[in-house]
Amino acid sequence: MPLPRLQAEFFARIADPQGVRAIFEHMPGVFFFMKDDQGRHIAANSATYERFGIKSERDLVGAMDEKFFPSDVAKAYRADDQKVIRSGKPLINRLEVWYDEQRNLNWFLCTKLPVLDRRGRVIGVMGITRRDADRMRQHDVREVTAAVQYASAHCQEVVTTAALARASGVSVRHLHRKLRAALGLSPYELLLRTRVQSAAEALAKTSTPIIQIALDHGFCDQSAFTQQFRKRTGMTPKEFRTRHHG
Repeated sequence: MPLPRLQAEFFARIADPQGVRAIFEHMPGVFFFMKDDQGRHIAANSATYERFGIKSERDLVGAMDEKFFPSDVAKAYRADDQKVIRSGKPLINRLEVWYDEQRNLNWFLCTKLPVLDRRGRVIGVMGITRRDADRMRQHDVREVTAAVQYASAHCQEVVTTAALARASGVSVRHLHRKLRAALGLSPYELLLRTRVQSAAEALAKTSTPIIQIALDHGFCDQSAFTQQFRKRTGMTPKEFRTRHHG
């Protein structure tokens, strides 16, 4: 009997099409998720929704990433999801931020695969997020981590790509290659996103005037800040503040 036919007949006999995902309930440190092509959560293992701070899958289904993550992080996730959906190709061991045991955003590895319907059309993505101690000890990831930490520590000033490379102990060209491979970002975009994320936190947590937040994060004026902020979050700073202040 040809293998594809054997597979088809076997899967046709499975009572619960979702049964295979139960294995993720027994894999420590692995966070499983599935989303449809609109970015709505469809399924997850209990480890995932516990990290999200919700009690059950009922609170997860239909929710977007913005419910659980800062908007810039959620936007980056959606960009990767759409890349998988459009291309039908997986993303393997992508370095991303995810919640650690203290619910702080930290570095994890994420693998995403397309979900196909019976006609072979991509209808969503599924994946796992996990730590990988061996890879995190590798030199190239340390360089990326150094760059991210430096960008975060200097998020209230304009840092040049050359300065970021020096702080990471590599050349500009080398840093560009490593950041592209690990995060899908250029050094310039990493620096700008870090400043925007810090500014977003200030908008959400303080009543500081928007113009002051813009200046405090290295933007020359409110107009430039609004343009860069909207490009990366889909909202103006005022809209973002209104949403997060309720």
